Amino acid sequence: MRLVGLNVGVSSATGTMIQTLPLNLFALALHVTAPPQTGGRAPAPRAAALEAPVFENVGVNTELKMRLLTAAASLDRGQSFNPTSSEAYTERMAIATSLIEDLVAAGPPLPTSLDALDGEWELVYTDVAHGIFRSSPFFLAIQEAYARAGVPEKAELFFKLHELQTCSWGISKIGRVGQTIDSSSGMLYSEFDTNLLSLTTIPVIGFWKLLPTFGGCVITASSAALEGDMIEMEVLYTTSRPVPGLSGLRPLPGEVGKKIAEAIWSLKVPVGFVWKLLPWNQGKAPTCAVKLVYFDGDIRIVQDPGGQYFVYTRPVAPRSLDEKLAALRD
Repeated sequence: MRLVGLNVGVSSATGTMIQTLPLNLFALALHVTAPPQTGGRAPAPRAAALEAPVFENVGVNTELKMRLLTAAASLDRGQSFNPTSSEAYTERMAIATSLIEDLVAAGPPLPTSLDALDGEWELVYTDVAHGIFRSSPFFLAIQEAYARAGVPEKAELFFKLHELQTCSWGISKIGRVGQTIDSSSGMLYSEFDTNLLSLTTIPVIGFWKLLPTFGGCVITASSAALEGDMIEMEVLYTTSRPVPGLSGLRPLPGEVGKKIAEAIWSLKVPVGFVWKLLPWNQGKAPTCAVKLVYFDGDIRIVQDPGGQYFVYTRPVAPRSLDEKLAALRD
């Protein structure tokens, strides 16, 4: 039961970020009075052209993959199903999961070394409940800790409470979820974008945002090794980086606020070290493992200890971690 205390740390971190926002009422005026339009709508920026095709093995299980990707898109990566609120989309989720099982059954032989999985991946679907952020090794390690303590059902309660505390009333919204695997260093970097205060207004009578939206990309760095069909990980640290087009946390205006924001992005939190100090973890490291059940070079599917699936594909619009990792090494 004492492991539930971990939830306080996670949710309080979000709460602290929100409390540091200056509730400047003058911001309302910026939303009430829109600037005059002087020449029509600006064209949307175009992404850089890809140098190589996203999918190289289009002839492998093509029909099954297309059906699964279509189901994933219609279910918003699985987020449309939320058992906390209702049983809506239960049947559609079951269909998507059956497509995964069919794909796994028809899959080519699995790789035997981690370097086959190298590169950037993006999460396109999961049938896990209470948040697609659960693909992160940090949350997988929490799930593993509860299972090791003999109370695996407590993990579901933890994730349900975390979702309620961080996603209610437009407080937080999860964007891109990705992973980068680097076998040469034995590392797996898990990312998820979070938009904080994306939709905050007074219900019914509100027609403008009360608070500015900010956020960033949370990165969890873990060691990784492929042992048989298991990807075994140990969480080492977390850090963050800006998301293009999304304001970061800047508690003060001007140059001082900019320097604080830059300092926040450069923070490197030693999760693994702190985890071992918590008395209920008894000095054990934050470890976890997922089972590799499908891989064809274009799509990678893993299964967590609870039996839920996470489907990854090569990204259409890559977002390299090289610059961030170089900064961490400096």
